[in-house]
Amino acid sequence: MKKHCFLFYLLVLSLAVTSGPSVAQEGFKVGWVNDGDTVVLTDGRHVRYIGINAPEIDHENQNAEPYGYQAKKYNEKLVLSKTVRLEFDKERYDRYGRLLAYVFLPDGTFVNQAMIAQGYAYSLPIEPNIKYDKILLQSQQDAMSAQTGIWREIDKKEGGCLGNRHSKRFHAAACPFGIGIGRTNRVFFKSKWDAFWAGFAPCKRCMAGEIFAK
Repeated sequence: MKKHCFLFYLLVLSLAVTSGPSVAQEGFKVGWVNDGDTVVLTDGRHVRYIGINAPEIDHENQNAEPYGYQAKKYNEKLVLSKTVRLEFDKERYDRYGRLLAYVFLPDGTFVNQAMIAQGYAYSLPIEPNIKYDKILLQSQQDAMSAQTGIWREIDKKEGGCLGNRHSKRFHAAACPFGIGIGRTNRVFFKSKWDAFWAGFAPCKRCMAGEIFAK
């Protein structure tokens, strides 16, 4: 009986080690860069960077956003044809089947953070994958203070928006999703800039194309 219990313990321990939330895996080569926050490995798997969102490039019926192609180019400079280490959080895949990962270069460069630090992406907190959110937000605030990259283009004009403390998203004042935020989760921001500074990301529906200065 003791032997069986010991074997069971080893099995559980093995599963915990190999499938834990932050297991790092080495030796993945990047074969293609889709844009500023998504790459394709040489084995065909798509990897979406956790915790960030880069401006869009042209696709389907959508025009490129400011700095969309610059973000892609910088991402290519960082990782294209290079071997990277992937670190995972609690959820490993998104609804599109892409791997969700923190990406590191052999020299220790944290790619997700580098994209934000250079002003080519903004912080996009999505629970439960929030291990490095504080680091990413600090890099964003530094880039905002320095007016780096996209922060030259982000609308700074005052115009109230509503934030949701739970989802960490901010909405236009008339957005149904903003209006429906419960009182305990609702926070008012004077501007989109203030919302970004606080670590909130824009709602995709009501803020699509609305975060950049006209």
